[in-house]
Amino acid sequence: ADTRQISTTKTTYTSMKRQISALLFVLFALALQAQTNLSGRTYHHPDIMAEGMKAYEKDLEKKMAEVVGQEIAKAENKKGAPLSADEKAQIKAKQDEAIKFSLAVMKATKTAMTATFKSDTELVMQADITLDEDALKAAGLGWAQRKALKAAISLTPSTQKMSYTTKDNLVFCNDGSERDTLALSDDGKYLYGEFEEGKTFKLT
Repeated sequence: ADTRQISTTKTTYTSMKRQISALLFVLFALALQAQTNLSGRTYHHPDIMAEGMKAYEKDLEKKMAEVVGQEIAKAENKKGAPLSADEKAQIKAKQDEAIKFSLAVMKATKTAMTATFKSDTELVMQADITLDEDALKAAGLGWAQRKALKAAISLTPSTQKMSYTTKDNLVFCNDGSERDTLALSDDGKYLYGEFEEGKTFKLT
C-alpha cells in the first residue's frame, strides 16, 4: 500500500511539474507576444528636428570649415600667393553668415512625425512639415524663396505605408523599395529610428 501511495504521489508530482512547465511556456509566449504585437499602437513626436538641432549645427559647422578651406585654396591659386589674414577672415565671415542663415531656416521648419501600427503587419509613417512664416522672414527669405520652399515641401510625400515584422525589440520595415529598421525601448514606450546617417529620432 505504501509503495502504491508513493508511486501515485510521484506520478501526481511529475504531472504537476509538466503542467507548471506548460503554464510557464504559455505565459512566456503571451508575454513575448504582448511585447512584439504592436497593432493599435501610435508613437509620435511634435518636432523630430528640434532634438537633433545641435547635431545638425556641429555637422554644418564641420562642412562649412571644409568649404572655407576649399575657398581659401581656390583664392590663393587664383591670386598666385597666400592670402592675408584679413582676406581669410572675409571668406570665413561669409561662410559664418551662410551657417546662420541655414540654421535659421531649419529652426523655422517644424517636422512632426507619427508612426501608427495599423495591424500586426502594416505600419504607416506620417510626417507633417510646417513653416514659421515670421521666422523665415526674419532669416531673410523673400516672398519668392518662401513660396519655393513651400512648393518643395508640398511635393514631399507625407505618408508612407510599410509592411513590418518584429524580432525582440527590433521592427523591420519594408515599403516595397526600401528597408528600414526601428527599435523599441524595453518598456515599449519609445520607438527609435534614423532619418539620416548619425541622425536619430525618438517617438513616444
